[in-house]
Amino acid sequence: MFYRAEQDHGLKHNPFKALVSPRPIGWISTRDRQGGFNLAPFSYFNAITDYPPTVVFGCNGPHPEGDTKDTAANARDTGEFVVNMATWELREQMNRSSAHVPRNVDEFKEAGLTAADCELVSAPRVKESPVNLECRLVQVIQLRSSNPKITNNMVVGEVIGIHIDERIIKDGMIDMPTYRPIARLGYMDYTVVEKVFTMDRPD
Repeated sequence: MFYRAEQDHGLKHNPFKALVSPRPIGWISTRDRQGGFNLAPFSYFNAITDYPPTVVFGCNGPHPEGDTKDTAANARDTGEFVVNMATWELREQMNRSSAHVPRNVDEFKEAGLTAADCELVSAPRVKESPVNLECRLVQVIQLRSSNPKITNNMVVGEVIGIHIDERIIKDGMIDMPTYRPIARLGYMDYTVVEKVFTMDRPD
């Protein structure tokens, strides 16, 4: 089949996110200007450069109390955020933190998680997550939206500090079956990394 993206596809649900998958989940924690904590998962997320290490996430949609979602607003206002990697063991907590709640609600407490101090940024990290990436904001870019009710923000951050739980390191490398990160598919579907294969580059 073929369909123009701006037209009806004729399927039960929009297939776009199911086709571009799996997508790692950026579980983003921020601090607002009043010192309050925010935590939310974003599946439009990935690493984009090595030197320096840089990540990007899409913070899309309206917020009933403002012009954009808390995460993008906090990153823009404070200049920092933390990426906490979601794993199989933390799937339920990650899902609970995705609930739409008022700005003054602390998602760490709602999800039963521990907000731990970082080394280089004032935003908190999820202590239970085996990987935390402390980030300095590079830029928030507002993208075009084809829906007047939706604001599309692309948030870019430079990773300036990395926390790794020693238990996922084996022989000096990250052991993926121990790490078990989860990823978003389409619809309400997820997957978990449990099997790894290796291919050397031709050169």
